[in-house]
This record gives sequence, C-alpha cells and structure tokens, in this order.
Amino acid sequence: MIRPPAVAGTFYPREPRELLSRVQQFLLEGRDQSSTQAKASPVIACLVPHAGYVYSGRVAGAVYAHIQIPKHVIILGPRHRPGGANFAINCEGEWETPLGRAKIDSEFARALMAACPLLVEDEVAHKREHSLEVQLPFLQAISKDFQFVPIAIGTLKFDDLTQLGHAISQVISKSAEPVLVIASSDLNHYESETITHVKDHLAINQLHALNPRGLHETVQREDISMCGCGPAVATLTAAQDLGATRAELLRYATSADILGDRDEVVGYAGMIFR
Repeated sequence: MIRPPAVAGTFYPREPRELLSRVQQFLLEGRDQSSTQAKASPVIACLVPHAGYVYSGRVAGAVYAHIQIPKHVIILGPRHRPGGANFAINCEGEWETPLGRAKIDSEFARALMAACPLLVEDEVAHKREHSLEVQLPFLQAISKDFQFVPIAIGTLKFDDLTQLGHAISQVISKSAEPVLVIASSDLNHYESETITHVKDHLAINQLHALNPRGLHETVQREDISMCGCGPAVATLTAAQDLGATRAELLRYATSADILGDRDEVVGYAGMIFR
C-alpha cells in the first residue's frame, strides 16, 4: 500500500525543493532561537503542532531541530474527519510526500496491535487526515532511514487512551533500539488571543507536569478545544512508563502571530519529554 499525500499544496508546499527549503529554514530558526541547547539529543517523546506550515511550522521546527530522530518512530494524531476506526493503525506499505516515501515500521506496528487490541488496521481514518502527514517532511529532512507507525485517534475515552499508552511503553521497553513517540496536536481553537493564551497554558501546565489525567480533565473542564488531547494523553502515559521526569516547552505561538487576527486564533506548542 502506498498512501499518496493528502495535503501537499495546501498545508505545505507541493514542489520538493520548495518544501525542503521551507523545512530546513524552520529547523535553522529553531536552532537559532534556542539559548539552552545547541545539539540535537535523544528524547522519549514530543508534542508538535499540525497546522499549515505558515502558521505552525516554526513551532514544529523548534522541536525537530533539537531532537535526534531514531530509526523507529511512532506518530499519534487526532482523526479530524468522520469515518474509520477510533484507533486506526497502518501496518504495511509506505506514505508518500513530495520528499519521497516513508516506510511503515511493520514489525513495531504488529507488535503494538498485539499489545493493544483497540488498534485496528484501517486506511479510511488515514486517507485524508493531515495531523500525521505533516510531520513526515520534517522527519524526512532530518533522517534518511527512519520507519514509522501511524496511529489516528478518534476518541477521548481516558481508559482507552491510557491502555494504548501502556501498550506503547511495553513494546518500546522490549526494543533494543531507541524509539521516538510523537504526539501531533494543536491547542485551543477559534477564540480570542487572550482566552486562548489562558486555556493553552492551563493545558501546557499539565503537559509540564507529565500528568495525563490532569490534562484530560483540564481540557474537558475548561472547554479547551485541543484537537490532539487524546494523542497527548496516550503519549504522556507512555512517557511516564518509560521514565520521563522532565518536560520542556521549546516554543509557543498562535495564528495571530502570522495573521494579525486576535479575535479567532489557534494556539501551538512545541514540547519535549525526557
């Protein structure tokens, strides 16, 4: 199975040279804006946004510029469109972007399915979904030999999300090689910049605390439209199991920084978990 790109030419450039140049510029800016970390280092997991690159590319670049990309990567993203399984995985084939094809990590994918019965092999949920696809050009610009497992999540059931997180940690703990877990999520959507800043930092506080239950409860209680709350909860659960003790916010921004419209903004955070 070869999955063609669904959002090339809309969320990011379709022309390969333009796309690579844009990604490399985001990575360069990410390195330049950091005063605390000069070299890329291994991390357990990270949180990156998935809006169009013009809006959130700099935030994503700040994360990818400072982490090492191992051979094995698991990407968890929300399912924005109806249709498909609530825990949709692909176990075979490749995903195509203008920068080439990224191979599915079949061995890891099947191990995850065995560890978590909630996971279902499903192409429908992935066919038009952008939250995972937009991460691939960043990974491709950094690494030539990574393989990845795509998981699209369409539920906010806490027990199910933590079940997935525990399964991810179980599989990773048995691996002789490092594995990176990526949670793809934007933060609050389409409220004023003032409200969005408040809501976003309530969520970020729970991410800083490595608290999956706290994040889940805060997002629901405060009505924070964080589309990737589910992937973040699963990722934090896995990160806790794998010994993470520290979270860092590398960059925060909103769409108002680009558009200037401060009445309806979307928030973006780039974080790493060690």
